[in-house]
Amino acid sequence: MSKAVINIENVVASATLNQKVDLNAVVKSYPGVEYRPEQFPGLVFRLKRPKTATLIFNSGKMVCTGAKSEKEARRAVIKVIKELQRGGIIIISKPELKIQNIVASASLGGTIDLEKAAYSLGKTMYEPEQFPGLIYRMDDPKVVILLFASGKLVCTGAKKEQDVYDAVNKLHRMLEEKNLIFY
Repeated sequence: MSKAVINIENVVASATLNQKVDLNAVVKSYPGVEYRPEQFPGLVFRLKRPKTATLIFNSGKMVCTGAKSEKEARRAVIKVIKELQRGGIIIISKPELKIQNIVASASLGGTIDLEKAAYSLGKTMYEPEQFPGLIYRMDDPKVVILLFASGKLVCTGAKKEQDVYDAVNKLHRMLEEKNLIFY
């Protein structure tokens, strides 16, 4: 069995400041932010390092996207809050941060018989006329995997990085045991 190569592509985290934020004041301090309230109620605060975009709403809720790890998502949110404070926005409490979704890609290093996999894995959807990948819903860890004949896959819905590794390795083992992957 070859080892799966796994890459975390995007970590989405939400944070709550438990206070209102004056987005117009943020714009005054940071003219580089994107804020068009007539189009979308959130302000977009982009960071170069870590390369992320954080949506800030006047309710004090924040959503950070683009991080490549849980740690990076946390760092980004803390950095945005520090920037807001530097710009004169008073923030009272430490944010409650929650990982909402982790998206990862992986390569299993072999080709897969999707037709057979659709039957023997259970909890799958495979309609090649509509979409070339097999959609597999795993219960534990609770993730959705898009599996392609090339042996490449996308895993989404994980709340912890470890869940990604566990899910990909579990699927890889199942494909091996059922002789659905060929190297």
